[in-house]
Formats: sequence, C-alpha cells, structure tokens
Amino acid sequence: MRAIILAAGKGKRLGNILRDYPKCLLEIDGVSLIERQIQSLRALGVYDIAVVVGHGASLVRERCGSDITYVTNERHSETNSLYSLWLTRDLLAEGFVVLNADVLFHKQLLVDLSSAPHEDALLVSYAPSARLGDEEMKVKVRQGCVVDISKQMDPVEADGENVGIVKFGPAGASLLIEQMDALVARGNVKEWAPRAFREFAATQPLYAIGTRGYPWIEIDFPEDYTRACEEILPALSLSGDEHFGGLQEPAPVLP
Repeated sequence: MRAIILAAGKGKRLGNILRDYPKCLLEIDGVSLIERQIQSLRALGVYDIAVVVGHGASLVRERCGSDITYVTNERHSETNSLYSLWLTRDLLAEGFVVLNADVLFHKQLLVDLSSAPHEDALLVSYAPSARLGDEEMKVKVRQGCVVDISKQMDPVEADGENVGIVKFGPAGASLLIEQMDALVARGNVKEWAPRAFREFAATQPLYAIGTRGYPWIEIDFPEDYTRACEEILPALSLSGDEHFGGLQEPAPVLP
C-alpha cells in the first residue's frame, strides 16, 4: 500500500506556536506530527510514502529524509487539500491511504483502517451533535457507509467527525481521480479533500470505520495543541502506543 501525507499547509491559525515553520513540523514532546505519522506507517510495513509539501518545503524534506517521495504544491497559499491530493494523481492508481499531516492519532486506527475488508473506507469518530461545531468536518453514516461529509452540515444531521485518514483500492482510486479531475477543472481548488470523498460516496460505497474510542486530535488552533500535549499524548503513552504495543485485533465489521 502507498501512503500519501498532505503536508503543504502553513498553519496560520496556530499563531506564534509555529513561528514560520510548516504545520506538519509542529512538535509534540519533541517529535513532529509528520514524523510520528511516518513512524506509524513504517511500523505497519508501509514504506512507499509520498508527502505533498508547500510552505517550508525544504524544512520538511530535511526532516523527513530522502526515502520519501515529495510532490510540491507550488500554489499552496491559494489552494487547499483537494488540490494537493490531486497533484499526486499519478501515484494513486494501485490504491492508497491518505493522511492529513495535522492529526495526532493512536496507531491502532491505522491498523483498523488498513485491515478493514472494504477497499474504500474512511475513519469516523462517532460523536453526539453537541460536540460538533463549524470547524469539524462532519460525517453522516447510513448502513455503515458515508452518505455525506461537509463542514457545512447541520450537526443534528451528523453522526460524527472525519478523522482525516481514508483509504481507496485501485478501482476506487481510479474513480476518485476522475472526480478530482472534474472538480479541479471546474475551479474548486480551494476545497478540502473530503469534497472529493463526498462525490465518491454519492456513487460508490465508502465504508465508515469507527475509532472505537482510541485517542486522536486534529490540531488547528492553540487550544488543540494544548489538548494534544496535555491529554492526547498521555493517553497514547498509557495505551502503549508510543512503542506500537498494546495493539488489538482489528475492529469487527458491522452490518
């Protein structure tokens, strides 16, 4: 399996925490977010990794090393994650898993997603509507499949939040590429990547894989960073995640 990490963003909303570093190099206990993701992928045997770089591209290359394939989003300041993923389209044909570089997560989530029998699947953190606001990429699930995904969704209609990790098999990747081509051709370069996943789910099953309560957080704001350091990281350590221990069997497949 090939992994794509979307890491072109600057992280302006984190303010002085980042200074002028790219968002993916935000450190939690001395280790950057993207390095943690690469370690998690390699621990699962995924070594074919491509990173989409933009802001601070040279810093990311220096930190991540020469064993990574790099794709540069030259338009990172005027585009969004959909465009970054579209730039990797020549790498996607055999299937892939894509990760947003600003997510700190328990490695069991990758185990559950990669081992799910469905070729096309998205990680969903099920949550009550009261916990979902304007910032969350909300997901609606019916009969185990994603039927809608959007920040603009009414929280009452949502079943949970998109974690930012999704996989597609070869056939699904081919369809997704077609849909991204169409979106970019129509000028939708400022859309989030889940816009393409939404288009996909309207035509083909995109299965929802629950997080089963394993800790994770998307880091957008200073308060997210504080929670990542004070709450999520200790939870990872307690579970043995720091050493890739304490893993369980994959989640059972729900009907």
